[in-house]
Amino acid sequence: MPVRNDAALAFLKSRRSRPAKLFSLPVPTRDQLEEILAAATRVPDHGKLEPWRLIVVQGAAFQRLADLAETRARELGGDDEKIAKGRGQFDLGKLAVVVIASPKLSPKIPAAEQVLSAGALCLGIVNAAEAAGWGASWLTGWPAHDATFAARAFGCTEGESVAGIVHIATPPEDGPDRPRPDLSRIVTWVEA
Repeated sequence: MPVRNDAALAFLKSRRSRPAKLFSLPVPTRDQLEEILAAATRVPDHGKLEPWRLIVVQGAAFQRLADLAETRARELGGDDEKIAKGRGQFDLGKLAVVVIASPKLSPKIPAAEQVLSAGALCLGIVNAAEAAGWGASWLTGWPAHDATFAARAFGCTEGESVAGIVHIATPPEDGPDRPRPDLSRIVTWVEA
């Protein structure tokens, strides 16, 4: 019989998202963050391609990113709401890990599978940070999906994209949990 890890299951069953805008200081130290990232990078990665890269954002870098988002919003003819949404997570950020999906040419591993690995890495960072006692929130927002912003902000090249921006800091007190999926509505059992 397989050996159960009840502590890990209990953690996963109680995991919840918290709004990054409610996070406060302190944030993890470099050593603490490296422990989180070492755990998080243990994700499915067929072919061991490491089809992602990570950028740790902290300090004055948030102001630079907020300004870049505002500049890009104005270039796109965005209104005050678009500008505010673009700046928002950067104006309020404390520490974030940007996961860049960076698929590698491979005759065996499709690019789509490599992008999914980057998504798994985002969740791995969230889970590892929360397991270490921090709050973590996986965000994107329109700037993350804008190729020009991604290139200016994170050096994304053609074929690369922002899979997620995972904010990590001290979480707020928990409020009520949100409703969770009803498995009877979303699971189909196939036996033949």
